[in-house]
Amino acid sequence: MSDPLTWGKSSYSDDEGGNCVEVAATPATVHIRDSKTPQAPHLTLPTPAWTAFVTALRTGDA
Repeated sequence: MSDPLTWGKSSYSDDEGGNCVEVAATPATVHIRDSKTPQAPHLTLPTPAWTAFVTALRTGDA
C-alpha cells in the first residue's frame, strides 16, 4: 500500500470558501486538486511538467 499524499493549500487560498487549490508532490509526480471537492478526481502531472508550468508563471511566459 502506498503512503497517502500530503496536501498543501495554495498561499492564495483562504478559509472562506474561495478559490482553493491544493498540491501534493512526490518525487515523480505532482497532484493538483480543488480543496472544496477533495474526494473528486485530481490532476496528476510529471514533476518536470509542473516545474515548467510554475517557471512560466513566474517569468510571465504563461
